[in-house]
Amino acid sequence: MSVKIRLKRMGMKKKPFYRVVVADIHSPRDGRFIEEIGYYNPMTQPAEIKVDGERAKYWIACGAQPTDTVRVLLKKTGVIEK
Repeated sequence: MSVKIRLKRMGMKKKPFYRVVVADIHSPRDGRFIEEIGYYNPMTQPAEIKVDGERAKYWIACGAQPTDTVRVLLKKTGVIEK
């Protein structure tokens, strides 16, 4: 089972709000997921990012691959380096 850490879009039209979730790669973007580990709100100034670092590190250690956007968010929160 291949697993990704990715964003799930929530919110209204033109007002996005995202949840950071761990999901199977075959699941649709807003579909079934394994675990929710945080959220990202780009509409606030500055953008609000909250991620459970322990769970993110656990899933990365288990082989989960973060998407490019999630990798940037994890770097901003200090969960991963480089």
